[in-house]
Amino acid sequence: MRNNAESVIAAYYAAFNAGDVAAFLDLLTDDVQHDINQSGREMGKPAFAAFMAEMNRCYREKLADIVILTDASGTRASAEYTVHGEYLVAGHGMPPAHGQKYVLPGGAFFTLRDGKVARVTNYYNLPDWLAQVSK
Repeated sequence: MRNNAESVIAAYYAAFNAGDVAAFLDLLTDDVQHDINQSGREMGKPAFAAFMAEMNRCYREKLADIVILTDASGTRASAEYTVHGEYLVAGHGMPPAHGQKYVLPGGAFFTLRDGKVARVTNYYNLPDWLAQVSK
């Protein structure tokens, strides 16, 4: 049986995989803290929405093999997954894109508040991704 934190994170990844941005964003607090892989921190749902719009423009990704772990309080969670992606359009400072496919492990750490994601810190191996799309 899933606890509430596990259900929220499962819904977060289900919305991500379905490309349902509205449902995805509805799972975030208005003041969500988003720590971007090997990059900066953005604050607030509008910033996260803009980030997702850019991600969806540049990449087509599905996450598989998702394992969710939660603490007893239901306020902390983590997830490990495998990213299956296609590189569609080059972002700022990235190598040229021409539909390269990639597969790499990733993970995220969450803080939950009032049944929503208040913080997400994402991680994947950027050098591994760069090696895969630079071929």
